[in-house]
Amino acid sequence: MAFDEEIKEELEEELTEEAEDTADTPEETENEENNESTEQSEEDKLKAELADTKDKYLRLMAEYDNFRKRSAKERLDISASVKADTVADILPVLDNFERALGTETQDEAYKQGIEMIFKQFTDAMAKLGIEAIDPVGEVFDPNIANAVNQIEDPELGENVVAQVFQKGYRIGDKVIRYAMVVVANP
Repeated sequence: MAFDEEIKEELEEELTEEAEDTADTPEETENEENNESTEQSEEDKLKAELADTKDKYLRLMAEYDNFRKRSAKERLDISASVKADTVADILPVLDNFERALGTETQDEAYKQGIEMIFKQFTDAMAKLGIEAIDPVGEVFDPNIANAVNQIEDPELGENVVAQVFQKGYRIGDKVIRYAMVVVANP
């Protein structure tokens, strides 16, 4: 707005000087009115151009902000996807460590070593935000488990997971590997 006021002041000064320099004849008065209307239309053009430029600037800033947010979201999605793919490749190693823990051995030092490695492995997975899916005793949920067998068991309720053949894993809400389970009383 200060810019508009400066232009107005300059125009008024010029008009005042011109009026002092010339006598007021009808022709001169008519020329002054034409100049005044020309100057007024130029001022309107400048205001319209300024408003248009301001609108373009605001739109550009909004587009940049949207681009920045979209890029950040894509980076997070890619990071989560890469993490899930990497963990999916490592899960068979974790399964083998778990099987090794279940195996009987006479060598106590060997068993402690396997337990330590397994604990380190599961701690590292927890740091990455990966949690195991072990739905034993819960109602079967096809969103986190695949039923590979069915049994009849009067002690368990309907569609309850009786046994887990292979644990599932997930990061947040994304399932990396579905649990393989046995469902009772389908």
